[in-house]
Amino acid sequence: MLHLCKDLSTKISRLIVIRQQFLLHQLRAKSSRRFIIRDSDNEEDEEDEIVDKEPEIQEGRLHLFKSRGQHLLTNPRILDSIVRKSNIRPSDTVLEIGPGTGNLTMKLLEAAQRVVAVEIDKRMVEIVQKRAAELGFEDRITVIGGDALKAEFPRFDLVVANIPYGISSPLVAKLVFGENKFRSATLLLQKEFARRILANPGDSEFNRLAANVKLVAEVEFVMDVSKKDFVPIPKVDSSVIKIHPKEDIPVVNLNEWWAFTRTCFSKKNKTLGAIFKQKKKLMELIRLSETRGVEGTFEASDDGMSSEQESDLSSSSNKRISSFREKVIDILRSGEFEGKRPSKLSTEEFLVLLSLFNQAGIYFHDQAKLNTASDVLLASYGS
Repeated sequence: MLHLCKDLSTKISRLIVIRQQFLLHQLRAKSSRRFIIRDSDNEEDEEDEIVDKEPEIQEGRLHLFKSRGQHLLTNPRILDSIVRKSNIRPSDTVLEIGPGTGNLTMKLLEAAQRVVAVEIDKRMVEIVQKRAAELGFEDRITVIGGDALKAEFPRFDLVVANIPYGISSPLVAKLVFGENKFRSATLLLQKEFARRILANPGDSEFNRLAANVKLVAEVEFVMDVSKKDFVPIPKVDSSVIKIHPKEDIPVVNLNEWWAFTRTCFSKKNKTLGAIFKQKKKLMELIRLSETRGVEGTFEASDDGMSSEQESDLSSSSNKRISSFREKVIDILRSGEFEGKRPSKLSTEEFLVLLSLFNQAGIYFHDQAKLNTASDVLLASYGS
């Protein structure tokens, strides 16, 4: 009996050792340079970058910061699946955002003609370049060091990336509304965020970003990815989605569209009638109409006015707001939109309503402010 217990104990110890070796192998992901990954959210550790090598193991120590979305995908099966689902052609140039230590990058280089990787962390830039060189891919990779939201992307055919959580919204907007034309974008995103982009009118998750993306692209679900497949382990699971830009895009002023959807989704579960009856919103629309010479002057200086003159001005302003409100409600009723909610409108319905407003001389974009696509998107979704 004692002999059997010793044998069992020995077998268990061996299994533990094997498992530890397997996990370490996953973390290294075929890299000739091995790292001890240290999970840290302490900004004071930022200056440490790569710590001195430890003599007994001769391996570098690399700090990763959850606050920056630095979660490395280490499962080779998932990495292979992402590359396969991306449908990469041998002649393709692939854009990768946030390559990290290059686990996905190396697999992309095996499938594509060229990879352009954008990485803000200088340590990761050096690691990716070194790994590519060791595998003989140095002539087929370009690593751009900098912020992906500010960087100018060169020509590319596909996007394949594990997107840092903190820049998901503005980055997706930059891709789908940018000047670069591409076949598809296969993106690994936080599961909750992926569900929001996938949401359709009527879904509880349907939101402004989903409505804007659906104007110019189709989005499909690819697969879920467990948080256990990352190092360090994030708090939530992830999902892979694939974005396909539409060939035929509706003819619409994008600045006007973005401003219009911002207004509608400010209270997405209220009726459009309730949203556009608000005095503050009406005053804003009147002001914007002024910039196009439609409504005349709304504001007037009250300097030097008597109490009676101020009262007359206030009464005149209220009458004008009331008249403008009636005009807006008439537009909503003409298209049977007054009782509808933004969270349930299709792209086609949004386009029809925007057209009705514009035809009546009511506009949503402030021409005196941001006009470039990148500026508008960053202002809308943050950086």
